[in-house]
Amino acid sequence: MPPAFRESTKVGEQNVYARAKNLLGDRDPRGHEFSIQLRAMDNDRSGAGLGLPVMVALVGGLLDRNTRGSTIVVGSLNLGGSVEMIPNAVAIAELAVEKQAKVLLMPVSARRGLNDLPDDLWTKISIEFYKDPEDAVFKGLEE
Repeated sequence: MPPAFRESTKVGEQNVYARAKNLLGDRDPRGHEFSIQLRAMDNDRSGAGLGLPVMVALVGGLLDRNTRGSTIVVGSLNLGGSVEMIPNAVAIAELAVEKQAKVLLMPVSARRGLNDLPDDLWTKISIEFYKDPEDAVFKGLEE
């Protein structure tokens, strides 16, 4: 397991523990054992910055809800619970289209960076925005 992915997993897990009341209600995430399987689709294949997608998957598992298919969740989560800025939103959207994603879930702060996205890419993918990690979790799960 790449060290960066191990760190991202711990960040996602700690955020689930810290936000358990809002995300899970009366369920205790510490009373469960998790197993995570990684398929590297990022360019550097390190697994860095995957704390938020890990958080979505863990909450989905605890709530018995599936993650949305063909969805890419973007945003590097830190231990404090905030999402870091996305440096090149257009490149991420292009990569999502290349990987045949149907939905790209990004922080709302990245919307200005998408002004240069070519028109043909706007028609190939649905871009949705989230305001905070909790919003991202529930938008990343099926109804």
